[in-house]
Amino acid sequence: MDSGQLVLVYSRLILGASAVFLAIMLWSKTRDIAWLFLLIGTVFAYIEIIYTVLESLQIITGGFFFVGSTPLEAIILPVFRLGFIIAAFLVIIIRRYRQK
Repeated sequence: MDSGQLVLVYSRLILGASAVFLAIMLWSKTRDIAWLFLLIGTVFAYIEIIYTVLESLQIITGGFFFVGSTPLEAIILPVFRLGFIIAAFLVIIIRRYRQK
């Protein structure tokens, strides 16, 4: 692994850990469902970062279940991350239209 890849891996891990730390701090302070969906999406984003880093370092080689030749985890993690973020935006949009 060259220095550019190391910088990429370390920056993703450090920034992702910072985002999750702040998300967990905010989680205990909020009761709003839109914020909770956004925070859960952030946690899934960091899980996805860790999974891709471990996979690129060949520490893990994939899962037990495959869809074609793709491990199921490689499909589910981005879908969950984006699904929770989409749910947060939908809750906000629905609230805005109900107020009018």
